Amino acid sequence: MKLWVLVFINALAVALSLSIINFYFQQKWVDVIITFSISLIISYAVFYYLIERFVYSKIKLIYKLIHNLKLGRDLKDALGEYVSADPINDVEHEVKEWARDKKSEIDQLKEQEKFRREFLSNISHELKTPLFAIQGYIEALQEDDIDDPELSKQFLDKAAKNVDRLAFFIKDLDAISKLESGEIPVDYEKFDLSELITEVIESLELKAKKYHVTMEFKEKYNYVSWVNADREKIRQVLVNLIDNSFKYGKTKGTTSIKTFELHDQILVEITDDGIGIEEKYLPRVFERFYRTDKSRSRQIGGSGLGLAIVKHIIEAHQQTITVRSTENIGSTFGFTLEHLK
Repeated sequence: MKLWVLVFINALAVALSLSIINFYFQQKWVDVIITFSISLIISYAVFYYLIERFVYSKIKLIYKLIHNLKLGRDLKDALGEYVSADPINDVEHEVKEWARDKKSEIDQLKEQEKFRREFLSNISHELKTPLFAIQGYIEALQEDDIDDPELSKQFLDKAAKNVDRLAFFIKDLDAISKLESGEIPVDYEKFDLSELITEVIESLELKAKKYHVTMEFKEKYNYVSWVNADREKIRQVLVNLIDNSFKYGKTKGTTSIKTFELHDQILVEITDDGIGIEEKYLPRVFERFYRTDKSRSRQIGGSGLGLAIVKHIIEAHQQTITVRSTENIGSTFGFTLEHLK
């Protein structure tokens, strides 16, 4: 409601009240009209001055501060800019909207705090497991009563494997930190995606045999597909996703790689026929360290950062990655790349 309307309504109420009282005692319409007119004018002037001087100007200042500070301006700028035509009405909306924004910020901070605690807990676990193992094997080797060279070699081999696991974890952690901060640039180049997929499949054949998984990339998908992307980073995406399908696929199962030409993109899908993922877990599968089956994941190994790295690489290309899954049937991870025709 505008100021003059608010003042006029109040002045009108006073003028009508005085006129009714005057008519009750005088019973003269001329006196009533004179009383009404004078009361209306004087009330309007007095109310306008008082409300403008002591109420409205303060509300305008509050509104200007809220409106401008919401835009991220500092206090000096906020005091000198923007005047609303109807601050009394607008300040109500601004305050409500600001309250909603602050509540949303508080909720986000709580989520971030929860994520931070989980992150520190996961880092602690990932680091202490190999470190304790290495410490145990070294302490055993330091004992004087171990004279068996074969046993000493076994201890050294196990310690070396844990060192490798630790190095792998730190490498992934460093990679995702650089990806998140934008320190690793995307080196775009034109290359044949089908050729790259074939190379990745060939490089992972021994690992597929270890997990007793068959990889399929049918001839109908094996045509020249020119894309504009960072070849080595997309190689890493393919390796991580296919390796993930081995770990969570079933024994003697199949990992299928397919490509689909869209209008200006190529969609790549990696599908396994393994344990699948419950629907409630799907929104979180790309989070750092998030594991849907913690006990099995620990046995399988890995840093828990593979899918997070994949997501950051694809998003760095301004493309999208998705997952769909059905428990005990399998999972499909898909991502898009810019298609060059």
